[in-house]
Amino acid sequence: MREKVEATLNKIRPALTRDGGDVELVAVEDGTVKVRLTGACAGCPMSTMTLQMGIERILKQEIPEVKKVVAV
Repeated sequence: MREKVEATLNKIRPALTRDGGDVELVAVEDGTVKVRLTGACAGCPMSTMTLQMGIERILKQEIPEVKKVVAV
């Protein structure tokens, strides 16, 4: 499942890098995807929205086994 998550994050990554940020996959455990937002995303007040409405939504659409996405 880690490979599927990484492939999906690679699809999302261009949108983040356009705004000066990025996402790093930390771990996949029991349907929970742990990511680290980096660059401009790390300190952005909208990072929670990006994580939940962007990254989590897309990962759940692409990979039904994903239950939640958390930032670490």
